[in-house]
Amino acid sequence: MAPIAIVLILIGIVLLLLGVFVSAVKFLLWIGVILLVIGVIVWLMKFIRRQV
Repeated sequence: MAPIAIVLILIGIVLLLLGVFVSAVKFLLWIGVILLVIGVIVWLMKFIRRQV
């Protein structure tokens, strides 16, 4: 019975860490998208000002 408990505990820890990393990756992905949009807006503003 003890080896089964150890395996279940290890699987639980791995799944817990995986859940934390996946949520962190989702958060960083949204930050990356926001920074990309801001960068495109800034580039467009500079491009438009050069044309005028």
